[in-house]
Amino acid sequence: MKYYIIAGEPSGDLHGSNLMKAILVRDPNAEFRYWGGDHMASVADGMITHIRETSIMGFTEVIKNISKIKGFFKKAKATIQEFQPDKIIYIDYPGFNLRMAEWSKKEGFYNVFYISPQLWAWKKGRVKKVKKYIDDMVCILPFEKDFYAEHGVEVHYVGHPLLPIIQNFKPDPNFVEKYNLSGKKVLAVLPGSREQEIIKMLPEFISAALKYKSQFQIVLAAAPNVSPSFYSSILGEYKNQITIVGNDTYNLLSIADLAIVTSGTATLETALFKVPQVVCYKTSSINYAIGKRLVDLKYICLVNLILDYGLVTELIQNEAEVDQITDALNDTLLREHEIKLGYEELIKTLSNNNISASDEVSRIVTTEVI
Repeated sequence: MKYYIIAGEPSGDLHGSNLMKAILVRDPNAEFRYWGGDHMASVADGMITHIRETSIMGFTEVIKNISKIKGFFKKAKATIQEFQPDKIIYIDYPGFNLRMAEWSKKEGFYNVFYISPQLWAWKKGRVKKVKKYIDDMVCILPFEKDFYAEHGVEVHYVGHPLLPIIQNFKPDPNFVEKYNLSGKKVLAVLPGSREQEIIKMLPEFISAALKYKSQFQIVLAAAPNVSPSFYSSILGEYKNQITIVGNDTYNLLSIADLAIVTSGTATLETALFKVPQVVCYKTSSINYAIGKRLVDLKYICLVNLILDYGLVTELIQNEAEVDQITDALNDTLLREHEIKLGYEELIKTLSNNNISASDEVSRIVTTEVI
């Protein structure tokens, strides 16, 4: 069968690569065309556009890049028509993917949406679009199945794809020596994977982290889609006090004792590695004002959302300043045992009877359309 996959962000690239591997087990003759990154490229040929180009976040950033985004739609439509896939698989990236799904369904293509858009948080009305244009909706959070059931939409719940990936992760035995981290406690800094996030978060993170330099080695997790020079330009005079780890976040989290993390998938990854963390998020005042009007959530952090209580500290917008981050880190160190117990609860909640999410999704997408 022929599969066209659209993943627009680093987390989607990771999940897309594992799905492609699982598809190839069930369908060794599978052909792929995809929007993704280096993880997906390591599995098969067929990349159309790299996530370095597509990772655009925030209302104002979307407006600034509107002509570029229109070009993406045009390119996706043309390449889908040319490839004529048996199934189109959309991985997260909802602003783009839901619009593409509407077009492709009208063109007669079969649509699978893997990792449901967070409709339960905002734009609940888009459930009607899901019902109309998505043939198979795949959910990875346990409460999403109930949300869709309330709206009369049947979905597949497969558990969270990160859980088996992290549980089966084998740390590099040379990692500690490679970065000269032996005998030191490690404070991991995860400022996000998009440049606009990093610009907002990294200066605050580093200023707070350096207050702990007598106790911890400060280690920055660099995203694979962001150049080293970009980090250096932000770190400036502090770069010699920071160890930078490029594209190796899981090895870092496997040895970390504490973390400061930008809200997103990384908060869940940090939790699954059982690292106590402080979660921060900051955007432009315009984006924040618009988002606050539209989003209806008690929490922004995936860990707290899934558990439905505030296990880890969240600092949003003006709260995400150096002094507040420092206070939160102190509190987190005092609550380390409590937080780790909460992480165990999280892991139990996310498991799906030891079934791999990627394997289950591969079963769904390789089933012939009747």
